[in-house]
Amino acid sequence: MSESTAGSRAGGARDELRGRHVVVTGGTGGLGYWASEQLAARGASVVIAARSPEKGAAALASLAQHVPGADARFVRLDLADLASVEAAAIELAGLPPIDALIANAGVLSSDGRQVTADGFESMIGTNLLGHAALIGRLLPRMLEPGRAPGRAGPRIVSLGSISHEFFRIDLDDLQSERGRFREFRTYGRSKLAVMTFAFELDRRLRAAGADVASLVAHPGFAVDELTPPRDILPTPKTAGALVRAGYRLGAQGKDAGALPLVVAAVDPRSAGGQYWGPSGWRQLKGRPAIVAAKPYARDRAVAERLWAAIEELTGIRYPV
Repeated sequence: MSESTAGSRAGGARDELRGRHVVVTGGTGGLGYWASEQLAARGASVVIAARSPEKGAAALASLAQHVPGADARFVRLDLADLASVEAAAIELAGLPPIDALIANAGVLSSDGRQVTADGFESMIGTNLLGHAALIGRLLPRMLEPGRAPGRAGPRIVSLGSISHEFFRIDLDDLQSERGRFREFRTYGRSKLAVMTFAFELDRRLRAAGADVASLVAHPGFAVDELTPPRDILPTPKTAGALVRAGYRLGAQGKDAGALPLVVAAVDPRSAGGQYWGPSGWRQLKGRPAIVAAKPYARDRAVAERLWAAIEELTGIRYPV
């Protein structure tokens, strides 16, 4: 994808977002990288927050290559370590005020049940608790008044998933400690918990009269095989003609999958409590649109219990 194509696919002109500051977690690869490139192509100042300084440097070099003049920097953030989350939040607080936080980074465990530096199951600890702690530490500054007249309030975009539709949260076993560990079930529950937290955060922000908005976005079925090449990204997997044809019918590249995240973060149409995703069949592919989440993701009773568990586990208290 060329610079002009990146800007076009992201839905705006090169300087449209000049002066807007966006933090993207996990911006060194996959959806996070493509969101960063698309935002930079529209003139936003991008902070890539991720674990590896080496991958961060490579991502910045790729942005410079594909978006000449891109305004981007790297901040080290390991969401599986609450001490790293705290250090990253302190560093981010010293940068220009955040207009949008795209909480994109996440893990899908591949070797059975694993734990974070703080002893949390790795998927719930990274996908949910790490981001919840980061949001809690950044929120006080994002709530500060004094933004330019007519400027939209800050937006927090959490990464949802189609997988949330298949599960319910087990609030009595949030860490998946009981019985047989099922990887995809734990992942799906972690994404459902992320969405439930994000929707509840927006309800509390609205009740407090805050101009910060919390939204959720998901990429549909986004695959490497249909993604344009970038030196820093994995080489697209080899697939036969029939497989690629099938993907084109029911999937899209990760560049397209990143568009709902970008739209939710910066588009004038986006608003708190929305769920953005592909507009096509079963939300697998297509142009970004406001889509439906499973009603359970907005259940207030579940959200309140989950909120209490997050505060207890992370030690963070939210100012809303």
